[in-house]
Amino acid sequence: MSWLDDVEELRRRQEIARQMGGPERVARQHAKGRLTIRERLDLLFDQSSFQEIGTLAGKAVYGDDGSLQSFTPSSVVMGYGRIDGQTACAFGNDFTVKGGSSDENAGNKAEFLMRMAKERLMPLVCLYDGAGGSVSEGGDYTIVPVNFGWATLTELMGLVPVVAANLGTSAGWIAVQAAFSHWNVMTKNSELFVAGPPLVERGLFQSITKEALGNYRVHAYQSGVIDNVAEDEQDAIRQIKRFLSYLPSNVWQQPPRIETEDDPNRRDEELISIIPEDIRKIYDIRKLLRHILDQDSLFEYAPYYGRAVVTGLARLNGYPVAIISNDCQHLGGAQDAPAAEKMLKFIDLADTFHLPIIYLMDAPGYMIGLDSEKTGPERKAVRVHAAMHQATTPWVSVLLRRSFGVAGAGHGQYNHLNLRFAWPSGRWGSLPIAGGAMAEFRGEIEAASDPEAKRIEIEKRLADLGSPLRTANHFSLMGVEEIIDPRDTRPILCEFARQAQAVTATQLGPKYRMMRP
Repeated sequence: MSWLDDVEELRRRQEIARQMGGPERVARQHAKGRLTIRERLDLLFDQSSFQEIGTLAGKAVYGDDGSLQSFTPSSVVMGYGRIDGQTACAFGNDFTVKGGSSDENAGNKAEFLMRMAKERLMPLVCLYDGAGGSVSEGGDYTIVPVNFGWATLTELMGLVPVVAANLGTSAGWIAVQAAFSHWNVMTKNSELFVAGPPLVERGLFQSITKEALGNYRVHAYQSGVIDNVAEDEQDAIRQIKRFLSYLPSNVWQQPPRIETEDDPNRRDEELISIIPEDIRKIYDIRKLLRHILDQDSLFEYAPYYGRAVVTGLARLNGYPVAIISNDCQHLGGAQDAPAAEKMLKFIDLADTFHLPIIYLMDAPGYMIGLDSEKTGPERKAVRVHAAMHQATTPWVSVLLRRSFGVAGAGHGQYNHLNLRFAWPSGRWGSLPIAGGAMAEFRGEIEAASDPEAKRIEIEKRLADLGSPLRTANHFSLMGVEEIIDPRDTRPILCEFARQAQAVTATQLGPKYRMMRP
């Protein structure tokens, strides 16, 4: 007896499934400048490593004789394989089948793969391109909205890297789920929204295109739902692979170190003059970072949202680290609500996956004024401070220039070793001297025969007191531990990254509070 006929029938049905929605719908997908889900998975996984699961799930119609008359595959394709040698699993919507919307198998398949990621402790990659729910979902009855996958995703956020990419037009639960990740990306020709233009027009009587409603400028620059932007799908896949390269497969491992030819003792001369003496002048923080970090190792996290704060993954002497800094080219570096939200999420990410945190600070304070107050900066500030002090991963701060007010106080962990270095350009205090002098000495200034001269005199006296060298005379919890030559920053931080490995090795496993998306 041989099972050859059955195997051949299996292969026939697998081939039908691989045709997805058929040649015509595949052509329409390509005409929009988008790949099919199977082409996306081929780009994501190492060659010949992808093992599909649930290939034959779908709607089958059988004749009276039991022969297969027609077959429509499920709108979700899933499986596991290797991404740059690292085992991972992935699923994605097939837009050529029902526009990628849910069917009787789609939710079960996605939930199964999430459980595989959880129990096999492997990263999960989600490739979204679909319409979410359907008015006909449930067949001859309506259903109560339930998404079992969100419970599993909540657990996964504390266990393995979860990455999402929006590669088409996503709506409903699919769009929301894109935000249920440690990091996500969308292509410039994709859109996502809770509800599309037809529902917006019916519910709000507003006519709007899907691009205006939810393109990358809406979600990467304004809403903060999306972290990074990709030029096209190939770029999105490259970014996914690069993001994963900084992280361990799960929280029971340390981030992987790579060999580097960049000298850990490199001392770039430009650092001695990169910060202007005039505090009103700006400088390029990314250029400064390039002088310190391993060459070409900075991967920015959410670069277009909360732009007064810079966050990114990088390497020092090959060790992955989490970088936080301030960008004086946006709001003067003042922290606003979006920047605080970005910083909070990034701290949670670093702590979850045992990435040492380095904060290169130049913070004049929180953004002030009525528009800022309407965003609730006070609430955002305490959330950042809570995340900072809940984190247990090693932390070091370098005070580059300003450290004032509430934002300035958020430079390190007071309940752990709060190691701080400072450049000679560093200045700090409860309030900036400009404005702070008038607030504290208003009576004396206004009573003077020449109020403007008195103000200048007071500000000069306070500026002299603000020298970091004077602070260094008083070793205390309210000071800094060491003033350094800016050119020594890279060697010092490379040594910090090396020492941090001994600490993170003792912290493996999930943290007591899971990361929230």
